[in-house]
Amino acid sequence: MISSLLGAAAPGFDRPLDVLEACHGRISRQCDTLEKLRAHLPGHGADAQSRQAAHAVLAYFDTAAVHHHDDEERNLFPLLEQANAPGACDLVEMLTLEHDEQALLWRRLRAQLQLIEAGTAATLDDELTTRFIAMNRAHLEFENSHVLPLARQVLGAAEIERLGRAMAARRGVPFAGSL
Repeated sequence: MISSLLGAAAPGFDRPLDVLEACHGRISRQCDTLEKLRAHLPGHGADAQSRQAAHAVLAYFDTAAVHHHDDEERNLFPLLEQANAPGACDLVEMLTLEHDEQALLWRRLRAQLQLIEAGTAATLDDELTTRFIAMNRAHLEFENSHVLPLARQVLGAAEIERLGRAMAARRGVPFAGSL
């Protein structure tokens, strides 16, 4: 376990499925921030709070969310397919297509957030923002209720350790512990 700055224990990479689930929680919180920003902008413009919120969302989706999708696409999904998990091929194809669509939406939203962060604009496309948030929330819910339980059911200790090691390496941190 890794202690966070708030004192709560965060899962370590020796528990990679828990790390993925915790990341889903962080993505959801960034969607909350995006919703608050959208509501804040009309009355306050690109004030310090707006710029700070835009910066936080940009920082998260430009780094941690990218790592998260790589964790799934490069490591978790292939492990599910190799384990011959029921429906894994269709599941992986659907989720990968959703990741691609999320990336397209992110690129469009990112440009707007960069302008807010710089203080040169104070609007977000409402339809785009709504679609991005809704797609992320539905995707997270599906992964939490279907993908992670499936992974917990079909992956053995060696596969779990391989996943955790790959996730740690992607972030340039040592892998602590062995299963």
